[in-house]
Amino acid sequence: MNDMQSRPAGPGGGAGRPGGPADPAELLIDCRSVWKVFGERSREAIAAITAQGLGKQQVLRDYNCVVGVSDASLQLRRGEILCIMGLSGSGKSTLIRMLNRLIEPSLGQILVEGQDIARLDPAGLRRMRARQIGMVFQSVALLPHRNVLENAAFGLEVQGVAREARNRTAEAALARVGLSDWTARYPSELSGGMQQRVGLARALASDPEIILMDEPFSALDPLIRRQLQDEFRALSKELGKSAVFITHDLDEAIRIGDRIAIMNDGVIIQTGTAEDIVMNPANGYVADFVAGISRLHLVRAHSVMVPPAAFAGPLEALPECPPEADIDALIGLITASGSDAVAVREAGRLVGVVTTRNLLAGVRGDLRPAAQQGGGRG
Repeated sequence: MNDMQSRPAGPGGGAGRPGGPADPAELLIDCRSVWKVFGERSREAIAAITAQGLGKQQVLRDYNCVVGVSDASLQLRRGEILCIMGLSGSGKSTLIRMLNRLIEPSLGQILVEGQDIARLDPAGLRRMRARQIGMVFQSVALLPHRNVLENAAFGLEVQGVAREARNRTAEAALARVGLSDWTARYPSELSGGMQQRVGLARALASDPEIILMDEPFSALDPLIRRQLQDEFRALSKELGKSAVFITHDLDEAIRIGDRIAIMNDGVIIQTGTAEDIVMNPANGYVADFVAGISRLHLVRAHSVMVPPAAFAGPLEALPECPPEADIDALIGLITASGSDAVAVREAGRLVGVVTTRNLLAGVRGDLRPAAQQGGGRG
């Protein structure tokens, strides 16, 4: 896969060090042990899961029910992009639709800004979807008989906003996604990427704090897809939006997400920053997924450094870097300086040393031998 672009850590830890425990005041979505079971005997199956701890295969065998999501817990923090990644059938689209109750959870609790969405009546649920949570699907479902401006304003129209006000807001949203000159065109006149921009503008026009994105770019050509990935991340950060982004592509998840949750067979296997997942895969399934990922722009100095006392040589003349410097930057420092190590400093304090041996281990994803060897001169 292509090397990822270097970028600063986001609120959820970004591509740098993992964020600590989330402040409850910063939690926008708190998904607690959520299950979704499909089938005529789903109520019986849920009762058996609760009482006996049945697994997915037992539920299928004993009740002829399919477990779509199994005991899923995750959190979305304010200002964060959380990517949920998994192959087809992993349960990721089912999970994201439970976050706004397009699909009713079978078991568990989902809190949106502290409110249990299971307790919302139909009117409250409509308000939440209209004002707190926007959603963009892979199939953007634009209205073919309405122009771009009318499509972007449609959510506000449903809310009862007057025509002049909703058009003004929609025009501003379309300007954000680069479609100011296309307001009078119809969906049939737009490319796939432009249609997705209209869908995003429609979500932004309602000014929700949370945006749910269900594989919105997966049907697009690679070049357009990459462009929209960068634009979506930049726009989300600029506007202070939080997002849950579904994808089956780890490359896309790494490019967009502050944190990534990897799903398989209805289960969330691991959640963390891209660096954490690449450096510390939870099991063989995750390890296989990340095996081909370049570590040059993911792995940081703080992950490959050793304590200063473990370095055998003089420290004074070493080039310096911050803990968030990536392997690519470290290689550049060592190459330019002719040194065999880099001193890592944080707030002026020496916190570690990265040697050429550490760098090689970091590129290979095999840090244990380097640590065992004490990080001596490479």
